[in-house]
Amino acid sequence: MRRYGILASSVGVSCATALALPLALPAATASAHPASAHPASAHPASARPASARPASARPASARPASARPASARPASAGPAVPGSTLSLPLVPLTPARVLGHAPLQGLYRSAVRHFSLVGVVWDDVDTELHGSVQVRTRAAATGAWSGWQDIEAHNADHGADPDTPERANGRVRGATAPLWVGDSDGVDLRVSADTGDRGAPPVPLPSGLRLELVDPDAEAPSQGPPADTPPAGGLSAEAAAASAANAELVPLGATRIPALDRAETERELFALRGDELTDRQRAQPYIGPRPSITTRRGWGADESLREQGFVYTSKVKAAFVHHTASGNNYTCAQAPSVIRGIYRYHVKSMGWRDIGYNFLVDKCGTIYEGRAGGVAKAVRGAHTMGFNTDSMGVAVIGTFSKSSPPAATVTAVARLAAWKLGLYGMNPLAKTYLTSGGGNLYAKGKNAHLNVISGHRDGFATECPGKLLYGQLGSARKAAAGYQGR
Repeated sequence: MRRYGILASSVGVSCATALALPLALPAATASAHPASAHPASAHPASARPASARPASARPASARPASARPASARPASAGPAVPGSTLSLPLVPLTPARVLGHAPLQGLYRSAVRHFSLVGVVWDDVDTELHGSVQVRTRAAATGAWSGWQDIEAHNADHGADPDTPERANGRVRGATAPLWVGDSDGVDLRVSADTGDRGAPPVPLPSGLRLELVDPDAEAPSQGPPADTPPAGGLSAEAAAASAANAELVPLGATRIPALDRAETERELFALRGDELTDRQRAQPYIGPRPSITTRRGWGADESLREQGFVYTSKVKAAFVHHTASGNNYTCAQAPSVIRGIYRYHVKSMGWRDIGYNFLVDKCGTIYEGRAGGVAKAVRGAHTMGFNTDSMGVAVIGTFSKSSPPAATVTAVARLAAWKLGLYGMNPLAKTYLTSGGGNLYAKGKNAHLNVISGHRDGFATECPGKLLYGQLGSARKAAAGYQGR
């Protein structure tokens, strides 16, 4: 999500060129990198050029039951298949010297196991991909191929701070943003390097490029009222630990943290942080009513994926607003699946300890707990490179470079910020100082004077959260202050 002046033009050129050329697609053997939990598909690979590929595949009724959408499988098929990540190495599509074109890698698979989210990873987290990444997928239900979609190539601005254990764990990889494509069973991908200025050679593509096909796993639990009693034997040790992090708010195993009115929220504030409040905060708490929040159990997190334990900072002084850049082609009912896909991509494909964001908000304004550790606590995320300490990351599910965020979404961001920032005595209309952990706008150790509600781009040179969502942050600040009673 970095800003690069050449990107837009090079994307257009590479797209047009690639579409006009018959690309020879050599077969590639599917394999799984160490972070992937499942072997490659047993279906044969196809290496036909683009011009020779069928416009659609066999109808769903003609495919084996295991390759049909979940809704089409018989009830007797047993429990839902767990989530999976299929990792496929990219291969050169055509010799660059013959085409007179930038280096081009990709792959084509006419039949793979079901997936709903895609992304591209590479070996070195400190190497950036300068170029365009495009994909088209085949819908599992209809066999129809989508048009070409862009995957946001620059994702280095998300992640753990330099010199932290999460960044230096030896598993972290460079990666694009993830893209939600819906239930699919075929994929066609191409990655093209940016061409150099004034005849200079193209920027090399990163080494070890792999396509990640993510199946977000079984459906989430019902989004009903919060659990009144602990589910006997229904939680693994990992799930119980994640749920217990919210034990001050709801019973163990709750799928939802209910909304509170202002008076109830103020009583909760004194119960949670009474010993830390100043006399001024005691006299006038300035906290917004707690909004309803879907817990990790509510969106169906597989707690065995993440690293165990939680990492905290001392306080929450700022909220960074993001977009996931995963596209807007999802329904609100699919939002838990999208989150499960992003979670799996962050952990299994990118090598992070957990999902990077502290909270996520969908297009209907539903708020979801992100990184485990407790929604009222100062959990350190991996959302804004250099500024993950003493902050929280709120990601709006979607892409808002050209599309405006729904009003319900902006309202939810404001309500969440009014409550969470209020727990720590922060004014949404104010500015605060954060010490950089290292990034491209602020050197390590630099004190940055930032809005208490900032966009991702305020802490790192990036297009995130998209100019149309970023343009709504002023309204969100004012609304959050109003919810706090300021």
